[in-house]
Amino acid sequence: MSIRPELPIKNLTELGLPELEALFASWGEPRFRAKQVYQWVFQKGARSIDAMTNLSKALRTRLTDEGYAVGRVRVGRVSESIDSTRKLAIKLDDGAAVETVLIPMGDNKFSQCLSSQVGCALDCQFCYTGTLGLSRHLTPGEIVDQVIVARAHLPEGARITHLVYMGMGEPLHNFDGVIGSLARICDPDGLGYSHRRVTVSTSGLVPQIERLGQTVPVNLALSLNATTDEVRDAIMPVNKRWPIASLMAALRAYPLPPRRKLTVEYVLLGGVNDTDADARRLGDLLRGMAVRVNLIPWNPFQGPGYDRPAEDRVHAFHRILDAQGFTVTVRVTKGLDIDAACGQLGERPTAA
Repeated sequence: MSIRPELPIKNLTELGLPELEALFASWGEPRFRAKQVYQWVFQKGARSIDAMTNLSKALRTRLTDEGYAVGRVRVGRVSESIDSTRKLAIKLDDGAAVETVLIPMGDNKFSQCLSSQVGCALDCQFCYTGTLGLSRHLTPGEIVDQVIVARAHLPEGARITHLVYMGMGEPLHNFDGVIGSLARICDPDGLGYSHRRVTVSTSGLVPQIERLGQTVPVNLALSLNATTDEVRDAIMPVNKRWPIASLMAALRAYPLPPRRKLTVEYVLLGGVNDTDADARRLGDLLRGMAVRVNLIPWNPFQGPGYDRPAEDRVHAFHRILDAQGFTVTVRVTKGLDIDAACGQLGERPTAA
């Protein structure tokens, strides 16, 4: 199986508005029909051509007869945490699966954590997804469809207000798929999300960080997790190709929109990267940058042998950065009881 799947050209979820306009023009249909179909797919979440009731029956019949379909994914198992986090197992056409998470934010609002790959190639030692290896990239339609199908699994009256590309996979490794999905997600005629409400996270693919900034003005989050190359090499092999100095240069050069900050994510591993010296070095690395620091106490899974840091260590790390003038938050762990917290995504092997 190629990691770059062929796009099913007859699935409407994979077609942008220009492709739809070209299709309908070739059939002699007026241009506005393309926008109607596009809005049915991405705004109204239609899951069949027959649901597009403002199209003529003849046009719906032709779309069906020509082999067109709607929707790239379906929801399998849904797990709900004691804290109201919801994890959806997403089944793909080829039998593969990914997971997406709905995270409660209060006031009936949810943030959705999107997956961009089946597995991941980067082998970060503290992340369960990294133990799975990479099977393939997700297509733009498979990424966007996670949002569309998740809406049916929200509490009544709730809505998804923020999208974060922090699920399975390294988003910038699947650059074209992510950019294609953002085109639908941030299009007023598509899902209609403001760029300010979308965050793309990366483990540090330096060339793609620059490309992202030149392509689409979404928020950027860097998963840093160490303050020396020695430690980062050990826990994040990608650092051997793009070490910390190159990452800091890429962040400083990132074309940040006005009144926004970069996010630096820092997974705290007990006894590995959580010392006072680490906190001071992190402040030195980030000094002068428009950045917020998000501290993430490690979420355990069986295998790597790390420890979740003690609470006093987390507080001490926070205090040192706060004293240096940084905006610092400690991520509240949600979904831990259903393996839906940061670094835990991916199907577990079933017992024999």
